[in-house]
Amino acid sequence: MRSSFHDRKAEKRRLTPLDIPALVESRFANGVSFECAVAGDSSNTLVILLHGFPDLWQGWHFQLPSLAAEFRVLAPNQRGYGRSDKPSEVSAYDIDQLAKDVVALADSEGALRFHVVGHDWGGIVAWWVAARYPERVKRLAVLNAPHPGAFFRYLLRSPTQLLRSWYVALLQVPYLPELLLSANHFNLLYRSVVATSQPGVFDNSDRTYLLDGWTQSGAPTAMLNYYRAFFRRSTRSMQIRIVPPALILMSRSDPTEEPGLAEASLAFCDHGRIKWFEEAAHWLQREESSRLTHELLAFLTSSDVKSVVD
Repeated sequence: MRSSFHDRKAEKRRLTPLDIPALVESRFANGVSFECAVAGDSSNTLVILLHGFPDLWQGWHFQLPSLAAEFRVLAPNQRGYGRSDKPSEVSAYDIDQLAKDVVALADSEGALRFHVVGHDWGGIVAWWVAARYPERVKRLAVLNAPHPGAFFRYLLRSPTQLLRSWYVALLQVPYLPELLLSANHFNLLYRSVVATSQPGVFDNSDRTYLLDGWTQSGAPTAMLNYYRAFFRRSTRSMQIRIVPPALILMSRSDPTEEPGLAEASLAFCDHGRIKWFEEAAHWLQREESSRLTHELLAFLTSSDVKSVVD
């Protein structure tokens, strides 16, 4: 049964990003120091949670307790975010480097194989981890994020998605986007987050942790360098299929992405499935937190993966 907006508000009062059962520590991996939330028994299978733009690890606060009951959970602030390191070169944010970060973090846990879950930019990185390191990834779950190869192809044939992605071109300009987004204590950036969610989903506890991350030295440029590095890549370099079982969790009402992007991404999967959310906007882990957590647990704990994804 679909939860009501009232139910989601009640859930939000019970658990906020500032009240999460996780240990926050530093991890050095792939030459970068990462601020990471760690939870769950270290003997359990590892799940790595990757946040998107412009979020931080706390964005998984609804999912962390339930996942930690079944798995070892590692939720890093990706490079450039929060108190993780922020290399200055745009090339440091190439998607190959971002994928290596994830594998190196898994190595820091001694995990030969692991599950990876990502939202938005974290979802793009998760796709690429599964593409480049299929022998390491047990299962892949992606929230509202296209396969990198699917995104380039889809843009070429969809003028409406091109319009939705207009801001990406603006972000290629040096310095100006940082000034615009950080003006008036990051008011424009926070407003963009709220505008891509259902009313009332983000509150003061969210704003508190987001502003703490955004105001770290070098953070605005580092976060935008994800977009700048991505559009330096050739379309051909992104055309890699996904071998591990994949679950795409996608809203039909996402203002930033058309549903066709999920279908185009599914075409890259050897074994995949889409779970549709009819009413959510861009922030599934908050807007449909209970159902999203249920779907993740069902997928990641199932002993018969093919029945889940095929």
